[in-house]
Amino acid sequence: MSEHDAAAARMRPWIGWRLAALFYDLWPALAMWFALGFVFALGHTFLGHHDPRENIEPLGALQWLLWACCWTVTGLYAVTSWQRGGQTLGMRPWRLRLVASEDGAVTRRALWRRYAIGTLSLLAGGLGFWWAWFDRDGLTWHDRASGTRLLREPKR
Repeated sequence: MSEHDAAAARMRPWIGWRLAALFYDLWPALAMWFALGFVFALGHTFLGHHDPRENIEPLGALQWLLWACCWTVTGLYAVTSWQRGGQTLGMRPWRLRLVASEDGAVTRRALWRRYAIGTLSLLAGGLGFWWAWFDRDGLTWHDRASGTRLLREPKR
């Protein structure tokens, strides 16, 4: 194992830090979802000429559109954060930074792939995250699919 590989192994983030960062990132995501839900509810009431006491029909077309918008807005938050500085708000307290697995820049397309595979991983009970325990390089499904990895930065 080279000196670079040994240093990279030491900087590999523990799965608990990843999950803590996800929990932190849940809060800005929830704020965006509440704002979108408010806009959709207003549109449903005023543009659809419905009784204001009625809500959006569960599992109706408007509900699915709302969920798609929530997923997209959350993806914009994550992808933009990763592209600008390699970190979301939730990654900062844990000193986690997203980098390319190989030397070079991470493309926006790869970041969207990371987000999509990460979503599928969460829907599968987090299997893609837990995979990092068994992966020889400590990578998750979305790390492998996007050609990225998380590093834990040393304390300053």
